[in-house]
Amino acid sequence: MTTSDREAGRRGLIGGAIASALLPATASWAQKSALPVVGFLSLLPESTLTEQLASFSAGLETTGFVAGRNFTIDYRWADGQIERLPALAAELVRVPATVMVAAGGNYSAEAAKAATSTIPIVFSAVSDPARAGLVASFNRPGGNVTGVSILSHELDAKRFELLHELVPSPGPIGALVNSRSPTTALQRRTLQTAAASAGRELLIAEAGTAAEIGPALARLSDQRAIALVVGADPFFTGERARIVALAAQYALPAIYQWRQFVRDGGLASYGPDFSEAYRQAGILTGRILRGEKPADLPVQQPTKFELVINLRTARTLGLAIPPVFMARADEIVE
Repeated sequence: MTTSDREAGRRGLIGGAIASALLPATASWAQKSALPVVGFLSLLPESTLTEQLASFSAGLETTGFVAGRNFTIDYRWADGQIERLPALAAELVRVPATVMVAAGGNYSAEAAKAATSTIPIVFSAVSDPARAGLVASFNRPGGNVTGVSILSHELDAKRFELLHELVPSPGPIGALVNSRSPTTALQRRTLQTAAASAGRELLIAEAGTAAEIGPALARLSDQRAIALVVGADPFFTGERARIVALAAQYALPAIYQWRQFVRDGGLASYGPDFSEAYRQAGILTGRILRGEKPADLPVQQPTKFELVINLRTARTLGLAIPPVFMARADEIVE
């Protein structure tokens, strides 16, 4: 064998070794890039959904999906700014997402549906999706959208009734509603009917941006409201720390939709389990990743509603919680 032949053989062996060394990394990269992508679109800030994201992941895991192992997740956060949702949804369409998850109520779901008619969409907590035009019906959604429905503003009357029991003293009850919500008029009528039934005066203040919340609650305080119903709305969920702090500032016993408000210092909440809604959304997402179609997956609905009371806040407000009320509570925060 000549020197040139030996040199050529040596180069061939080195080249083969390099190719072999690179092969696993290349194959790994190709496998990773081929993983399905869950596009997560949220109106709410990430900081407000820590518990719910864990529940969403738990739901996915029950169907065999673990982030980073057999799917990837791409987040888009609107941080409470509704007007950002259409552009963020369009970004996820371009990724492209295999499944899009819409978190943050009807706003996110409607933005996602407007962005695509082909990518499957799972909403995590929507009020009356059939009325909103997101699905054809609860049992047979049709199209590319399904998810988890919650009773949100539909329970405003029940929350008013509970607050009326908690604060029976004479005086008007205030209500905070989102002026930018498509259900504002319906919420106002629901609360007005509940107030009339209880024989209580109702004062309604509207806020559609974070900057409007403070002045809205200040007006209710100036009008001598003695308690507060915070209307069900994902925008208010994202602003819960601000709202709870202002209710404390004005010494307003307040009732909210989610238990997270109470854990942050609010007096009471009544509504479905927020985290369970996200767990169910995770299960639906996993089923779609396995090949099922959203058109054939019925919209999930809550089966349990929880009353949560914060005793420390009640003591701070000088409010005595009736024993019968305590007995009805599903959770008491000390």
